[in-house]
Parts: sequence; structure tokens; C-alpha cells
Amino acid sequence: MKKTFIAIVLSLVSVSLFAQEKYFKNVSETQEFSKKIVDLFEKDKIPELFSQLTTYWPMPLNEILALEDKTIKYINVIKSRYGEPIGSLKVKNKTISDIAIQETYLVRYEKTALRVIFIYYKNNNGWIINGFKWDDLLKEEF
Repeated sequence: MKKTFIAIVLSLVSVSLFAQEKYFKNVSETQEFSKKIVDLFEKDKIPELFSQLTTYWPMPLNEILALEDKTIKYINVIKSRYGEPIGSLKVKNKTISDIAIQETYLVRYEKTALRVIFIYYKNNNGWIINGFKWDDLLKEEF
């Protein structure tokens, strides 16, 4: 009985380490979500951004929180080097059949732009976030 109880507790703990709880029903929902996240990025609402990502991203919560901390840290550096944000736009949409989507946005600053890239994957339950990253590799879009 004691071993069964320990196994159940460990199972519940391991499930709670992964943050993802919801699925997108269709591609238009993923596109709306990406735009919402980019808007939050542009407005420097990083904790809210990652709170939203966590709901759809089956990645260990501690890894998501580490990415959030790094993003918060670098946003201040970005603003000091590149100026204030001046807008955003979607620049690319790639697909692999009907199972994966990559959306690329640019968040424009006064002196350059940052890329924000989303990868969505379709499983049997719906669409999930498979990857999210941002960088300053604007040249990669040419």
C-alpha cells in the first residue's frame, strides 16, 4: 500500500512539472495566439506572455520559467541598445503538411528588429506549442 501511494504521488508530481493544459482547435487559433504573444512581447509584458505560453506548451515548467527569467533580463539590455519598440509584423509562415507550422514575426525597435518564432505541432488532441524563441538574427530573414 505504501509503495502504491508513493507511486501515485510521484506520478502526480511529474505530471505537474509539465505546464501544458490546453490545445488549439485549429490553425486560426494558433495564428491569433501568436499575434497576442507578439503584442505582449512588444509591450514588455513578459510574465503575462510566459503565463499564456505555459498553457499550451508541454515543456517542463522549470525550463519555461528559466526562459522567462532570461527574457526579462535581456529586455532591458535590448531597449538600451535598440531603443523602444515601434511595432511588429508577421514575416513568414511555413508548414509541414498539416502537422506542423512555423510562424515568424518581427518586433521592430528604433534601431533593429527581433525575431519571434513559434512552432506548433498537431497531435491527436489538437495543436500545441512545440517551440518558442526570440533572437536578434534579422539577417536570417533575407
